[in-house]
Amino acid sequence: MLEALGLSDDHSAVYRMLLAQPSSDMAGIASEASISVRTARRVIDDLEELGLIARLASSPDRIVASPPAVAMLPILRERERQLAAGHQALVHLSELYREGAAQRAAPDVVEVVFGPEAVAQRLGQLQASAERQVRAFVLEDVAIMSGADNVEEDRALARGVRYRVLVESGVLDRPGYIDAVRELEPLGEEVRVLPSLPTRLFVADESHALIPMYSRGERRVAGGLLIHPSGLLDLVMAMFEEAWKSAPTLLASRGVLQERADDPVDTDLLSLLLLGLTDAAAATQLGISVRTVQRRVAELMERAGVATRIQLGAEAVRRGWV
Repeated sequence: MLEALGLSDDHSAVYRMLLAQPSSDMAGIASEASISVRTARRVIDDLEELGLIARLASSPDRIVASPPAVAMLPILRERERQLAAGHQALVHLSELYREGAAQRAAPDVVEVVFGPEAVAQRLGQLQASAERQVRAFVLEDVAIMSGADNVEEDRALARGVRYRVLVESGVLDRPGYIDAVRELEPLGEEVRVLPSLPTRLFVADESHALIPMYSRGERRVAGGLLIHPSGLLDLVMAMFEEAWKSAPTLLASRGVLQERADDPVDTDLLSLLLLGLTDAAAATQLGISVRTVQRRVAELMERAGVATRIQLGAEAVRRGWV
């Protein structure tokens, strides 16, 4: 509730609790908010400094909440003033940047970023600045950050940024990867698969691309190349689009199998097998046993009236099962 003011869940919990009662002391606040007295004291100091709470004149150890309309309105107005000033600064600095970019010489088209930490920082910044879409190549081994650590991706998806992600088929061996993709698809992330990709790649809108550099003789990230708007950036985006057109979608549409429309596992299984996963890998991603995979494949072959898995793949495509 108070995150917009830069406060934590503990601050919100304490303020809400005080709003709902006449007053409380430090021990009562700590008990009701399930925090330590030390934490409660720090939270109370912060809230008191902001004017969100006060102490009773007749009993200074008792704390009361200030009316939200009175206490929060001045804070919000000050935040609005700061945001307006920040926006004006952004417009001014962006104009300076465009003027500099217009004079940029060929060697300045690529900015070298040194160190994996700096690469991860730029990756987060580019996602935070994206307004329309993010395009990415993801290799089998994790070298910069895992999906779970990429909090900027979640924030970008939440504000409506579309993600188009091409992954190497080896990425599908990661436990739980299919479930993660299934959760992100409704938010605007589409994943396609190719057997291999030439490099990691990250493109934010049509403004910048980030390509990691590797240590000599290794696949460990040592730095990165940040590509500014230029013919080189156009070439990188064209390379992505060409690969994207040739790559199959990771998860097919659900409910296409008429005989078992209420069970999406067959559709996912066919998609994974067509992408080249082994029975064991497909079983891991779907959370079923290898024997169950083999049984379901046999049932699908019988339903399609075919004798081999190759024929099943062709028939599944022809019938629109995947």
